[in-house]
Amino acid sequence: MFYGFNLNKLVVMIVPLLFAVTIHEVAHGWMANRLGDPTAKLSGRLSLNPIKHLDVMGSFLLPLLLLLAKSPIIFGYAKPVPVNFMNLRNYRRDTILVASAGAASNIVTALLCGAAFQVLLHLSPFWTESVLRLVVRDLFYMLGYSVLINLILAVFNMIPVPPLDGSRILAVVLPPQYAAYFAHIERFGMIILIFLLFTGMLNGIMSFFLEPMLRIFLGNQGMSIFLHYIMS
Repeated sequence: MFYGFNLNKLVVMIVPLLFAVTIHEVAHGWMANRLGDPTAKLSGRLSLNPIKHLDVMGSFLLPLLLLLAKSPIIFGYAKPVPVNFMNLRNYRRDTILVASAGAASNIVTALLCGAAFQVLLHLSPFWTESVLRLVVRDLFYMLGYSVLINLILAVFNMIPVPPLDGSRILAVVLPPQYAAYFAHIERFGMIILIFLLFTGMLNGIMSFFLEPMLRIFLGNQGMSIFLHYIMS
């Protein structure tokens, strides 16, 4: 994508990235607070202010490395909100709800942004001739990036590998004897993720879910236009 540095395109990606990782973490904390654990609220993390959630590695260094590597997308993560699962009223049920809240918030955000994207796509004969066409064009592609980034966060975090949200869900639904074995692999979680990344298996998993979801959220025509933009 960035065969020449394009500040405008970088901004178009960074804005939805910051919003996506922020709403993901806030959703975890909000759900935990509703279910009996005020830890995130007491620590001031139930805020949509991205500054409260930024992580040096996930919010700055990782996106920068992807930029330098000419990745077609910019990806990152925020500081996890603190949750004390022992405070939850119904440990098993509420753990699942808290762990899945982040992905659910990303899906809802992607759905809303996808609807707005398709509205602008259908209205393109009008705004492409407008004096505001450059502003609306950037908004159009920003909505597309918001769909993509939110779907990436939702799918990636549901992979049942520690420390991702999907692993916490799997841990509470497994029979106790299997949950104990599963807990032992937590220390190897990052190694497993790195292995999946460098063998291409992670890309295969992500693509399997993302491609049909993008077609639904952006539409076939919208997906083609958006992919051409991010690869240009």
